[in-house]
Amino acid sequence: IKPDAIISDCMKLDIDNIINLESFINIKHSFIFPLSIYLIIYIIIGHDILIKSFKNILKGNVFDENFLMSIATIGAFAILEFAEGVAVILLYQIGEFFQSYAVGSSRKSIAALMDIRPESANLYQNGKFIEVDPEDVKVNDIILIKPGERVPLDGIIIKGSTSVDTKSLTGESKPIDLNINDNIISGSINLNGLIEVKVIKQFYDSTVSKILDLVENAQTKKSKSENFITKFAKYYTPIVVILALILAIIPSVITGNWSIWIYRALNFLVVSCPCAIVISVPLSFFCGLGAASKNGILVKGSNYLEQMADSNVFVLDKTGTLTKGNFKVSNIITKYDQNEILELAAICEKNSNHPIALSIIDEYNSKFSNSIDKSYNITDLPGLGIMAIDSNNNTILIGNEKLLENNNILFERLNYCGTIVYIAKNNAYLGAILIEDEIKKEAFEFINYLNKEKIKSVMLTGDNNNVAKHVANSLKISEYKSSLLPLNKVEEIEKILNKKDVVCYIGDGINDAPVLTRCDIGISMGQLGSDAAIEASDIVLMNDNLNDVITCRKIAKKTLYIVKQNIIFALTIKILVLILSALGVTNMWIAVFADVGVAIIAILNAMRASKIK
Repeated sequence: IKPDAIISDCMKLDIDNIINLESFINIKHSFIFPLSIYLIIYIIIGHDILIKSFKNILKGNVFDENFLMSIATIGAFAILEFAEGVAVILLYQIGEFFQSYAVGSSRKSIAALMDIRPESANLYQNGKFIEVDPEDVKVNDIILIKPGERVPLDGIIIKGSTSVDTKSLTGESKPIDLNINDNIISGSINLNGLIEVKVIKQFYDSTVSKILDLVENAQTKKSKSENFITKFAKYYTPIVVILALILAIIPSVITGNWSIWIYRALNFLVVSCPCAIVISVPLSFFCGLGAASKNGILVKGSNYLEQMADSNVFVLDKTGTLTKGNFKVSNIITKYDQNEILELAAICEKNSNHPIALSIIDEYNSKFSNSIDKSYNITDLPGLGIMAIDSNNNTILIGNEKLLENNNILFERLNYCGTIVYIAKNNAYLGAILIEDEIKKEAFEFINYLNKEKIKSVMLTGDNNNVAKHVANSLKISEYKSSLLPLNKVEEIEKILNKKDVVCYIGDGINDAPVLTRCDIGISMGQLGSDAAIEASDIVLMNDNLNDVITCRKIAKKTLYIVKQNIIFALTIKILVLILSALGVTNMWIAVFADVGVAIIAILNAMRASKIK
């Protein structure tokens, strides 16, 4: 062969067709040279697949994707289809790379939570602060938190003020300002102030510890789809291997064309590999969990994410969930000056720590810059209210209806929903202050969303009927039950639960723990919620915002939609190409696309779940 002819044909990229290897290399069996080249490439690319397959066979786990890839590619070499054997293993490894990349990008958002683990705490001992392990700090110990440090334990600020970044916990980017007597949660970052904190929980009970535990165990609870796919692959793979053997042997015995039917059987094996489904389904849920964590929503397992997509009944606690759980002056009913009524009430309540008293003091401080008059002598009247008398015998009475009746004071009996505080001075009725538990702004938005989606909402509360009715009517809740004990709440949930509906319960208190456990999906508040509620729940809202339930439901529905897309797409392509392979219409390149190509497309589609906002 002339050198210029070789160069010319090389430029045409058609060497195999024009070079006779048997004459060019003086070897009897000309296939040995390309076999050696392809075999080296194959071993470099696919050695790990062969090793995994061998180890799994020794463990009794024969029929997996590694086994299918190994037998298909080795078979291709056996019938001298070297290029196709290498192509199959190469493209399969490309698919594995895409899977690893997808898992890695999703894991970043979840792994970011793992960075909230504090490395140390500055503990006050013997008149100075020393650096210790957070696990060595006890309740009521004092710790120092410097600007830029991560808060190691839950506590109450006793000295200083600061702003904290809770983005890694709640997804909320706006810093929160904290002062003395404010709670501060572990895992957040102290931005600018030097503060001393009294520890209220040990490390294993702290917010950061519980979050880390939730994240680490989230993937142990699989969805129905994942469990189905696991069972599907367990039976599917042996069946297709048996079908491939039948396809290779029976037609070959009848026709005598062993190479043709073995080639078709190998195509059949390549196509039948279930990795597109086995990989993409759990990956979709994993990406969905990552998207939820980015938004400050901790879902304890993909099974709860799947159930959330089908949720159609929401049962809610009132105090702390729909309302803020703190009393606020909502109205001052009087014919006289409202500010004068408020000032008289503040004089009586200035020494009290009762929530009603504190709400009156807060309202006074928001309207007046001057301090409260301290010239009055205060007398507590148990079960009635408070009496205040100054040096001129001016007498202020503040309390319930019975207080005014006992003092023979004529007053207008009011019928408002909430706590009514009546006020009189020198035996003359002046007016009343209405105090209510403030409804959260996001509660209106959340119930409005449920009503638009035609999702049933039910409120269960221990409050009296008047208060429950007022909140339910204000929010336009479908149903409500009042004056319930924790046991009664469980009984009500039992009545609501059925096989058709997916019932979610949202609560935050210790009394909600039994109900959170009993319903299909329990959702608790992560910041203000009790430890018992967080432990019993399946989903934790780290931002304590009901709108995060809407976000979680949208993420769940999108994730499940992607899962169904991948299953339908992969099965449709595979079944079609399996039939064509058995009929000899397709070659191994099409088989490779039906396996690896479909897997890559399914993986890329699954990655969309991590981008849900």
